[in-house]
Amino acid sequence: MDLLDFSDCDLYFEAPMPARVGKLIAEASDRYGEPAAETALLRAYLIAPDNLTVLVGLYRYYYYQHRLDDALQVAERAMQLSGRNLGLPEDWHKLDEGWLARAASRSFGLLRFYLMALKAAGIVLLRLGRIAESRGRLHKLSSLDSRDQLGAAKLLAVLDAFRSGEDDGDDSTIQLAVA
Repeated sequence: MDLLDFSDCDLYFEAPMPARVGKLIAEASDRYGEPAAETALLRAYLIAPDNLTVLVGLYRYYYYQHRLDDALQVAERAMQLSGRNLGLPEDWHKLDEGWLARAASRSFGLLRFYLMALKAAGIVLLRLGRIAESRGRLHKLSSLDSRDQLGAAKLLAVLDAFRSGEDDGDDSTIQLAVA
């Protein structure tokens, strides 16, 4: 399965949303960095809590404001919603190729969104220093993405290289760039 092929699938941001929600997202964009941006996003969430565009807006806001615990909650909510719509198990540990094939037949775009939310949660956990939890999510994603189109294997390789440096007595710390 080509996880980078968007030629024949619906994407999360193409889903209809109430006009008021679109205006609130635009307001949040215009007021980025101000407390009013978060307020607008939260108001949009109250109106449309199941809208993935709203969740992506909240995730990005919290991630770039370095509010990583909040970003993790939003990533997990995005996984919960998209996973439920795809008929995936609530526990991501149970995912395998069979689950992915069934989900892809329902909505390939939504499946890709789910997998990207899984990766986002792994990255946030890494930034929070919760390495084992991050590794678990990234390893699961890597096992499902044999061509590493979503880049989880590359992240795991960086973690492994760092760990091998620790084993050699290197006292360096992981330096994560702020995106």
